[in-house]
Amino acid sequence: MATTHSVSNQVPPLVGYDVFGADRALSEGVARYAAPRRLAEITAELGGLGRTAGSAEARLWGEQANANEPVLRTHDRYGNRIDEVEFHPAWHSLLTTAAAAGLTGDAWTRPDGHLRRAAGFLVWSQAESGHGCPVSMTHAAVPALRTDPALAAQWVPRLTSRRYQPGLLPPQDKAGCLAGMGMTEKQGGSDVRANTTRAEPLAAAGEYLLTGHKWFCSAPMSDVFLVLAQAPGGLSCFVLPRVLPDGSRNTFLVQRLKDKLGNRSNASSEVEFDGTWAQLLGEEGRGVATIIEMVAATRMDCVLGSASLMRQAVAQATHHAAYRAAFGGPLIDKPLMRNVLADLALESEAATATALRLAASFDLDTPQERDFRRMAVAVSKYWITKRCPVVAAEALECLGGNGYVEESGMPRLFRESPLNSVWEGSGNVNALDVLRVLTREPRAVAAFTAELRLAEGVDRSFDAALKELLAELADPALADGLELRARRVVERLALLLQGSLLLRHAPAPVADAFCASRLGGDWGSTFGTLPASAAASLAGIVDRARPRTGATTA
Repeated sequence: MATTHSVSNQVPPLVGYDVFGADRALSEGVARYAAPRRLAEITAELGGLGRTAGSAEARLWGEQANANEPVLRTHDRYGNRIDEVEFHPAWHSLLTTAAAAGLTGDAWTRPDGHLRRAAGFLVWSQAESGHGCPVSMTHAAVPALRTDPALAAQWVPRLTSRRYQPGLLPPQDKAGCLAGMGMTEKQGGSDVRANTTRAEPLAAAGEYLLTGHKWFCSAPMSDVFLVLAQAPGGLSCFVLPRVLPDGSRNTFLVQRLKDKLGNRSNASSEVEFDGTWAQLLGEEGRGVATIIEMVAATRMDCVLGSASLMRQAVAQATHHAAYRAAFGGPLIDKPLMRNVLADLALESEAATATALRLAASFDLDTPQERDFRRMAVAVSKYWITKRCPVVAAEALECLGGNGYVEESGMPRLFRESPLNSVWEGSGNVNALDVLRVLTREPRAVAAFTAELRLAEGVDRSFDAALKELLAELADPALADGLELRARRVVERLALLLQGSLLLRHAPAPVADAFCASRLGGDWGSTFGTLPASAAASLAGIVDRARPRTGATTA
């Protein structure tokens, strides 16, 4: 037998490690924001979740859930309409772990809840991203439901449970429930005020029958949905259960599941309402104002999801380069590859730092912090979700041809990477939201600017970029042509926020390289173009980003 069939110089799989403990940017960020008396407890919880996320079993769950996509069953064998979605057992394993880790409820029920939940979401989403949709919707429904104490008392304890129980059952009989959302319609998309779904009031106060169609309904297997519909008083928000209080099924007609680019494990659907029973949440005519807290929370999860995906992409790329030899030595030691990996690592660390700062803002929840995140969430959602696809593509290329093969897991990361930029408001929608803040909400602008100024005087590139931006924002002619320049303005706001955070909290080589490239103009148009001034720091930046597994080369 020829020796050409022996296997050598192949990279061992990135399994058997602690996803949380191996991520220094994440673990340091948790230590920065957590209350000292709770840090050991939070770190222990996240370490346990991190070891599960880094296990071979969790990796297999992710592969199985995406290879065996959900299946819609509209009718049973006898012809009865059932509108159920079947999932592979791996999907249920992923959701069971997510709920048990508090990813649906910790933010609202525990001290430092948003921080620990955000860190957990960053960790566990690296195992599989698709199931993060129902996790996120369930988490985000809570603040909207709290506008009505009676509805909150009914649903919030079930949504914040650490138990996951699949199947359509009366909610009072379930150990834990999931929530979904139905906002967009085929004729309106992001313009939800163009919705045509009708809500007709019944005799009983607060009860309505809904008739219409939702073009995108998230997680149709959920127990309850927040939906928008046109009531007599205008666009309103409603709580719509799948199973009615008497145990019968509500009219919830799943027309089809979407055939999506990525996010294949998750069921996104089109649904019809035909005399579907629902309860009013908030006041008639104030549907957008009622559901906006849910939208803010899901936008935050878009930031977390993209940061998580970027981190996993960088972990895979640095792991591969550490074990793969080419042209006489390990790839990780080659100057050009080291520049690429370091550049990717900077992008990932900046995203993680931003996500944790936002999570801490939700926990602090002072007037100043609310003003800060009013602008910061939209800015971060725009930029971090935009950076995710280019990071995923470059990280895939670091694995060469192996990265283009499904078995590597990189194609799944790449297909997932554009998702968060599209969901919960596309790039333009978020950019326009930032413009509204800049022109109408001076307190939010002041709070955001104050956050940037905390890093003044440390780095010349940062100071010059901040001075230039503040001068532009102070220009009375700001409103002239502002929409045309919106993306440029939001991008600079995002980079300055990330630069400020890294200058204050990251190691100096990381912050210096970030500011020189992203703010100082000493950067090319692709990853791997960090300036020569950063050359001495590149190895340390890459080493900081590389996960350790104890694996050996095959």
